[in-house]
Order: sequence, then structure tokens, then C-alpha cells
Amino acid sequence: MTVIEQQLSSAEVDPLVRGKTWEEMTPGSIFRTARRTVTEADLIQFITWGGFNEPLFYDNSHASAGGYTGRLIPGAMIYCLAEGLILQTNVLNGTGLAFMHMELTVKRPVYVGDTLHALVRTTESRASSKPGRGVVTAHVSVRNQRDEEVLVFTPVRLIRGADFVEPEAAHH
Repeated sequence: MTVIEQQLSSAEVDPLVRGKTWEEMTPGSIFRTARRTVTEADLIQFITWGGFNEPLFYDNSHASAGGYTGRLIPGAMIYCLAEGLILQTNVLNGTGLAFMHMELTVKRPVYVGDTLHALVRTTESRASSKPGRGVVTAHVSVRNQRDEEVLVFTPVRLIRGADFVEPEAAHH
């Protein structure tokens, strides 16, 4: 054991990564996530895991008859990928408390091989009825490799505030 390990408790060391508090999520602030290419393996795992046994997602001739030009990705999967990209930014790391509501609109098809990213703009940020937390609404625009908007959703989240106090039970 080093001298540092003997002298400090974990509670005395700040985490390397900390998400933003609701006060730091100011209306109009915007960021872009990393990009991610959707693979055939992603599609098969998602439709199998989620039970999406719809021919649009596993029968090329059925999808083609509907006017689609490739292996179609379910809108629910696009949303999940976008949420994952947002979480990978660490914006909510340790500060997110609850996902409360959203509206979602699919704008255009996404296919295997498309590369997605998201633009996240805070539209509202306000204190909640309980101290130490706030409600933050965002507008998330999911884009493909041609910067075409493919899906939009508006998450409403409960976020810790700068004055958030953890309940005593959380420390035991």
C-alpha cells in the first residue's frame, strides 16, 4: 500500500468524470456525440433481443416491396443507439436521476452501414419541486453520414443539482 492509499479515503478523491448538473445544462447549449456505424450484427442482436419479428427487419424482399433499399433499422434501435452515444459523452455520469418523458419522430429510414451521431440541444432547464434537482428538456437530432436528420426525440430528465445531497443510506 502506498502512502497516498493509506491517507485518503475514496470519498476524498473527485471522480475523473462527472456529468453536468441541471444548472450547467443551460437552454441553447448544444453538443455533438461521437459517430457509430450500424452493423448487420447490431441489427440481428437488437431484433432478436427485442422480439422485433417483423419481416421489414429480416426479409429483404418484403422490405424491398415496401420501397426500402437496404437492411432497415427499427426506429426503436435508432433511439437506443442515440441514447448510448449521449451516455458515452458522460454528460449524465453520476448526475442523471430519472428519464421522465419524451416525444419521438422517425424522419427517414436508416440502413445497415449508415453512420449515426446526435446533436443534443438543451431547450429547458428548471428547478424541480424537490431541492437539489432539476428538470431538463432537450431536443435530440439523430443524423446519418450525409447529415440528414433521421430521428428526433425530446427527452425530459431529472438531473442532480449542484446542491444535491445523497441520502445517508447511500453511504452504507
